[in-house]
Amino acid sequence: MIKFLDLQKINLAYQAEIEERILNTFRSGWYLLGTEVNTFETHLAQYIGSGHAIGVANGLDALRLILRAYIELGIMQKGDEIIVPANTYIASLLAISDNGLVPVLVEPDLENYNIDISKIEEKIRSKTKAIMIVHLYGRVVFSNALKDLAQKHQLKIIEDNAQAIGAEWEGKKTGNLGDVAGFSFYPGKNLGALGDGGGVTTSDDDLAKTIRALANYGSMQKYVNIYQGLNSRLDEIQAAVLDVKLKYIDSENDRRREIAERYLSEIKNPAIILPNVAKNGNEHVWHLFVIRIQEREKFQTYLTEKGVQTLIHYPIPPHKQDAYKEMNDLVYPLTEQIHNEVLSLPISPVMTDEEVGNVIEIINKKE
Repeated sequence: MIKFLDLQKINLAYQAEIEERILNTFRSGWYLLGTEVNTFETHLAQYIGSGHAIGVANGLDALRLILRAYIELGIMQKGDEIIVPANTYIASLLAISDNGLVPVLVEPDLENYNIDISKIEEKIRSKTKAIMIVHLYGRVVFSNALKDLAQKHQLKIIEDNAQAIGAEWEGKKTGNLGDVAGFSFYPGKNLGALGDGGGVTTSDDDLAKTIRALANYGSMQKYVNIYQGLNSRLDEIQAAVLDVKLKYIDSENDRRREIAERYLSEIKNPAIILPNVAKNGNEHVWHLFVIRIQEREKFQTYLTEKGVQTLIHYPIPPHKQDAYKEMNDLVYPLTEQIHNEVLSLPISPVMTDEEVGNVIEIINKKE
């Protein structure tokens, strides 16, 4: 079986370094808000190019805390609207509605599956306060037109950077393109922990200070609580693991690009729609390699029988989930088409050339 993502193999590649850091953390007797978190935050901010990085418990909390901080700072209030892609994982919307804000969905561009920037302005109203962009599947979505639009309407740009760490737009890393960004370090991400983890990057000093306090029970000073905060902290062991793996993120992303290039050039099955690629290869880190095919279930069954593991990201769009019953009657045809046809092929930095070749051969043999 060619695994979709061999997490064991990925992490064992750095076994000695990870074990040493974990053991040192274990022996230190300090397991929260210590030197490992500080070190990782410093290195993450340097890598992204942001003024601040804040470790939090998970990617959803990263987005929740960003929006909550904007509310505490008086920049947003409950009932305000946040523009968000219709084609995204539900966490993007959950962070919005969890704060009493209203998600306003915008259809994707079928060329790249990211939010269609040209369709954003028609959704902007007096209550609109931010545009949450999602760098879906690892591909950057950004433009000067988006920056100009945000400036024109005085909107914040929030990046959901859960899938695209290391991607670049005009020489700047995702996570440093808008006003603030949320990261997920879920084990399966390009930079993955050995459990849950998340982060926020921003160069807004007040926002960073507020997020850091909110994530720690609303406290900047022990037992002094200025906000009704949360408990959402990255622990020392996960920070230690992430700090080791951060050193290798660029080389791992490069390997993902090599695999993607082979898929793009060698998969010749006419039933498959391959992803389009930006001219600048740095704009994609290939967290997922997503094809589209009309008879998806039949094709996925064929691949499984041939020993190729695949996944669907994602089978049900957010507006069709029971969690958002109030949206169930809305129609977003491009989003619905994408969710009905997408299939993610195996891609990871530990896939061998032979495995990649086998995937290609098996796909091309399917009539």
